[in-house]
Amino acid sequence: MSPSSVPSVLFVCVHNAGRSQMAAAFLTHLGAGHVQVRSAGSAPAHTVNPAVMEAMSEVGIDISAETPKVLTTEAVQSSDVVITMGCGDACPYFPGKRYLDWQLEDPAGQGVAAVRPIRDEIERRIRGLLTELGIKAAA
Repeated sequence: MSPSSVPSVLFVCVHNAGRSQMAAAFLTHLGAGHVQVRSAGSAPAHTVNPAVMEAMSEVGIDISAETPKVLTTEAVQSSDVVITMGCGDACPYFPGKRYLDWQLEDPAGQGVAAVRPIRDEIERRIRGLLTELGIKAAA
């Protein structure tokens, strides 16, 4: 697949420390290089949620090196699909972009037991997104 034909997906939540980090990690892992993946937050935290890191580690995905990033207009402009996760009106809107809003519980302040069902739902949605994009999920 040539770089110009690789779809670009941006995940946005408020702190970029939980939901959007899990979604980006799953899409990077399951998309196996066939999708350009970004994540950002409208008010990024200083670190990724430790319970989120642990929950992802349980499924073999290490996100310990990730850091929350600030949402920029450029990130939205350069993405084909923008998936928001509770960022409200903080995400800039540009015509021609595909926007999805995934209503997911916020893992902030929760332990790993509460994060697991959120993680599993995100994985299910990522697999559906890959199907919609015509990309076979990696094993």
